[in-house]
Amino acid sequence: MAQGPRDDHQHRHGGTAPVLVIVPTYNERENLAPILRRLHDSLPDAHALVVDDGSPDGTGQLADELAADDERVHVLHRTEKAGLGAAYIAGFRWGLAREYNTLVEMDADGSHAPEDLPRLLDALGDADLVIGSRYVPGGSIVNWPARRHVLSRGANIYTKLTLGVRINDITAGFRAYRRAVLEKLALDEVVSAGYCFQIDLTWRTVRAGFTVVEVPITFTEREIGESKMSGSIVREAFLRVAGWGLRHRADQLRRLLRR
Repeated sequence: MAQGPRDDHQHRHGGTAPVLVIVPTYNERENLAPILRRLHDSLPDAHALVVDDGSPDGTGQLADELAADDERVHVLHRTEKAGLGAAYIAGFRWGLAREYNTLVEMDADGSHAPEDLPRLLDALGDADLVIGSRYVPGGSIVNWPARRHVLSRGANIYTKLTLGVRINDITAGFRAYRRAVLEKLALDEVVSAGYCFQIDLTWRTVRAGFTVVEVPITFTEREIGESKMSGSIVREAFLRVAGWGLRHRADQLRRLLRR
């Protein structure tokens, strides 16, 4: 599945492994170099892992070229387009095997501003998972049509009520995890493929007793390429959240009856 990237676990920053920013790609050739440049302008010591799902547009080849010129860039090639969740889990495993203490999720299309990342990492001092949120004071969205606003807001309100969590942007994909969280979660059991993956991992993090905080970010709709959002992704999230919510309420009822 993977072509072995350069083993860099001996590289250290300040006595600890640097931050690893995982960037899944599928047909993001035009976006990749600019987003990595912005990342390293904002965080010069950060490492980036490009997880490419066999992009036919040559994104993986470009990633290899960028990695050859910069020891902070690494590439994990996957042979099929298996979804966002599978790409991130592969990236998590790669990072955990190399002793990174902080692992970040970030889109390749520029919708997540790398300039916001230092604030996410600062907040990690008091949390186990930090979510870059569009829906807390100071957060915003640029260039979204009304339909996307309604869909995103609705999904977050639905999830918040169904699961009983206090997270305003549980579907957000710009986030930083402490290593300990990902080590404790049963990543083998995570089967959510699309953007439901973000809800899935957050829900597991909350249920495991970890602290989750949100910091405001500006989310900007991509200018180049096409969104990966689809009806099937929305349906997957709706059905899975409903199932998790029912099980959660049933667990609460059983605990109440045992008292």
